[in-house]
Amino acid sequence: MSTNSQLLEAKDVNVAFGGLKALTNVNISVGKREVVGLIGPNGAGKTTLFNAICGIVTPDSGELTFDSKNSQWPATHQLAELGIARTLQGVGLFPELTVMENVMIGAQRFARTGLIAASLGLNSRDEKALARRAHIALERVYASGLSDRLASTLSYPDAKRVGIARALVSNPQLLLLDEPAGGLGAQDIEWLNRLISDLSGEMSVLIVEHHMDVVMSVCDRIYVLNFGQVISSGTPDHVRNDPAVISAYLGADAS
Repeated sequence: MSTNSQLLEAKDVNVAFGGLKALTNVNISVGKREVVGLIGPNGAGKTTLFNAICGIVTPDSGELTFDSKNSQWPATHQLAELGIARTLQGVGLFPELTVMENVMIGAQRFARTGLIAASLGLNSRDEKALARRAHIALERVYASGLSDRLASTLSYPDAKRVGIARALVSNPQLLLLDEPAGGLGAQDIEWLNRLISDLSGEMSVLIVEHHMDVVMSVCDRIYVLNFGQVISSGTPDHVRNDPAVISAYLGADAS
């Protein structure tokens, strides 16, 4: 559900790697409880922009406003404190830990002593509080029955669910989804679309995705990047019919 109130605004973002301009004067915004898509052909700059918001890349110039406050471009360890959580393009679970332990790691900002129990020496109250948060997050992605499984034994779709739960456990204001539909079949993509729609009632979502059916189904607005610049933005219907977008995808795999 879209509103006029902006949660995140990135203005005039410029990033260069050596002599290569990865982003040039990029402007995007995400409203509160809005689902925004970021699409474009391979090499368009989507991942660079996503990584700038996530603290992996520091822009050469540009401004970031989050929750009406001017902010420095965050470091990765500051995301949870700001109210931002992200998933990884793959899965990124710790294979030797259980599902529950993996999700508890996502709630570490609620603990007094860093990471989780066995390696962290959490007291029993801390551990129980983290476990409650993790259980709720797993229920939201319909994966609570997997809590005792080792991550290494999960199917890829189930591992994707756990990765989303790990991001949700910190109750973010902004959830960043990095190609969540990658590697999923039709049934799991239907589930993903429903989940994103449900989450938009509680938080904002920024999604980088190659699956156009997902983006067109769940997004309130879409930005299209090509060669590091925004070439189109607007509703799914507007973007779908924009000649600039059609031209950018000619010969590119837009599925």
